[in-house]
Amino acid sequence: MLIETLSVFPEMFEPVMSTSILGRARKAGLFDFKAYNLRDWTHDRHRTVDDEPYGGGQGMLMKVEPITEAIESIRAEGPKPTVVFFTPCGEPFTQHVAERLLKSERLLFVCSRYEGVDERAYAYADERLSIGDYVLTGGELPAMVVADAVVRLIPGALGDEMSNVDESFSTAEDGGLLEYAQYTRPAEFNGEGVPPVLVSGDHAKVDAWRRKNAIERTCRWRPDLIETARLTPEERAYAQEILDASYSQSEE
Repeated sequence: MLIETLSVFPEMFEPVMSTSILGRARKAGLFDFKAYNLRDWTHDRHRTVDDEPYGGGQGMLMKVEPITEAIESIRAEGPKPTVVFFTPCGEPFTQHVAERLLKSERLLFVCSRYEGVDERAYAYADERLSIGDYVLTGGELPAMVVADAVVRLIPGALGDEMSNVDESFSTAEDGGLLEYAQYTRPAEFNGEGVPPVLVSGDHAKVDAWRRKNAIERTCRWRPDLIETARLTPEERAYAQEILDASYSQSEE
């Protein structure tokens, strides 16, 4: 896989793409990365990428010409990339979307700045994504978030192939829940101990506890996930009991 970014601050990416899991995966050749400077596709001495919006308003808007010229130039260099724009109008980014992007041989993230981009640039978008209902100063951080989520799905990136399955938001057959609570040494801290089942050595009981705990934590912290979580009828009934009890308590 080749991951590319188009930005006015291309220098932001190298530290992230060369560190930790991403750095190891890149060094191992599981993916390659290249950052492009949008200003390389400008034609004035000031290397201008923005201008005032028609109709007035606050801030500046990124011009359509440099973006479209850059995309055309970049995608002519190899296999057609999946071009991703980040915008509040975009599809919410989820684990399902990360898995979809993983199928792309080449990803190109277009990182906007200022008040956004000229609407006509979106004609080049294969994907419009949003990483959340809040405002950032640019698309660089969203691009890093999405790149991280996609790269860790590449076989071999994590070392343990089950790491992508046994975690929050997993799309496995029994996934869709928050991950269960986890503990490590010391066995007791500030008077609070580790659940005895986790040190029992009984793997079947540990698995059962973790599944039940994941349901409980999801009901408590992200009840919105329960509806689409992949639960057995018995598990769904248990989750509904927790939700009903929580609702009753809130009404009191």
